[in-house]
Formats: sequence, structure tokens, C-alpha cells
Amino acid sequence: MPIDTPLVLALPGNEELVLDLAQSLAAKLGRLTLHRFPDGELSVRIHDQVEARDVVLACTLDQPNDKLIALYLAAATLRSLRARRVLLAAPYLAYMRQDRSFHPGEGVSAAHIAQWLSGFLDGLATVDPHLHRIAQLELVYRIPCRAAHAATAIARWIRENVNQPVVVGPDRESQGWASEVAHEVSCPWVVFDKVRFGDRDVEIHPSSLSAYQDRTPVILDDIISSGATMLAAMRQTRLASLAPAVCIGVHGLFTAGVYEQLRHGGAQAVVTSNSVRHISNQIDVHPPLATAVRGLLELRPEAAKPNGGGH
Repeated sequence: MPIDTPLVLALPGNEELVLDLAQSLAAKLGRLTLHRFPDGELSVRIHDQVEARDVVLACTLDQPNDKLIALYLAAATLRSLRARRVLLAAPYLAYMRQDRSFHPGEGVSAAHIAQWLSGFLDGLATVDPHLHRIAQLELVYRIPCRAAHAATAIARWIRENVNQPVVVGPDRESQGWASEVAHEVSCPWVVFDKVRFGDRDVEIHPSSLSAYQDRTPVILDDIISSGATMLAAMRQTRLASLAPAVCIGVHGLFTAGVYEQLRHGGAQAVVTSNSVRHISNQIDVHPPLATAVRGLLELRPEAAKPNGGGH
């Protein structure tokens, strides 16, 4: 293939994603191998010619710490082999939730990780990053970023699988989500108020649900991790005598036992996208992610580092 054809490489565990990207982008599917030494150190080998070629690394970043080291070594290896640009396709982007210093002396992980990644990547595509106090990725990343959205795919799943839904946002952060998805489904939506006291301790203050007794609540959030927010929202829909809830999360991180807690706690279904591999995956976000990657590839290489990132 000509060097103008991008090369896509999967870090371990991202093989399905890289196949979808290669097909969507008409890209060459390459081969990367990762060797772990007995002491835990890693070595990366690229089995393709990459000089003067754009390379897309596919690597979702749940459980990120080991993955970030592998990602860095892969990108550094590609640089040493003179790849033209190294782009990251990460359906889930880690280290976005600690977006300010909550206690004296505490670092802002979102900014620190963004600075590091910006130093060895030329572009980043992801799906619905956790943007709360950081309004857009470019405020912390120094490289071009594209954020794909799962709302259309979520709305399609709801239309096909839920009769008479009402979309429930479990907190004010989810208001944009709830309203956008509900608009695409053509159904009503409500948003609760939430007070968080700790990682697993939240209190939900519900809006009135009395008008929705004939509807199925669809509780929608971007991340399901500890499950505390979903469980608290489910309790409120049960107290309002609504039908068993459908719980949808874009990114299913699911700490130990949480998926089972939600299912045994009365959820009609627990559904996530394939941004992170899990038994609950039913919503495909690879197509919008591929579109986001295509947007990065269409940038001229010399225009790809407007704020000093990359090489």
C-alpha cells in the first residue's frame, strides 16, 4: 500500500476496534507485539514499515496505568522508526474526572496526563470524555482532539428496545446527555440533583416522576464505575412506583460486583457501549470514533500541532 494509506495498530485487547477502524478508514492493518519480561518491564515491536506514514494506535484506557506505559513505548518506537504522525484512538479516555484540586496539595491528574500524552502523540480521538469543569479537551491537551458522541447510537438502541421510555439524568452533569438523547428518541426527560460525599456515597434528590407512571425509566450516565449514582437513581424510580429501570452507561468501568448489584437491584437491563469490553456491551461507538479519527487524518501534518505538542 502507498505511504498515504494510514496504518492502524492495536495494543493488546483492542483487536476488534482496530479491525473496525481499518475497514472504516480504508487503512492498512498492521501488527504490533508487546513482550513482557519476567520483571514486568515491556518491549514493543512494530512489524510494518512506518516511515513517513500516519499511524493510528487503538487503545481504550480503562484500567489505565499499565496501558499508558505500553502506549508510550509504542508511540516512542513509532517515532524512532520515523512515522509521520502518531494518533491515538481511545474509545475511553482515562484521567478526566480529577479535573481540579479538591484538597490542599492535590495534583490535577487530568491536566498532568494530558500534558504527558500531548508530548508523544500528534492527535487524539475519543468518545464522550468526562468534560465537567474542563469544557473541552483542547484546554488541557496541546494536540488536535476529536470527541465523538454516543448519543445517536444510544437513542437508536432505546427506540429499538424500550417501549414508552422516559430518559432520566441522575445528576445535573447529565442534563445535556439526557436532553439530547430524549430529543432523538422523541420522549420526555427529567434530571435529578445529586450530592456526592465520597467515591461510593451519593445522595439523589429526585424531580417529580408522577407524570411518568406509564413509562419505563432509562437512567443515562457517561460512566458506570462504583455504581453508586445508578443505584441511588434506581431507588428513586422504585419509590415513585415506575417500571424497573433500564440503566445505560457509555463507559462501563464496573468495579468489582457492581454489574451484579445493578442487575440484582432491580434493573430491567444494564447496557453499555463497546468503548470498554464487557458483557453489557450493546451499543456500537466504533463508527463515530472512526469518523473522529478521519477528521484528524484530514488535517495537514504541519497543522497538527498548533500548541506545540507532538515531536
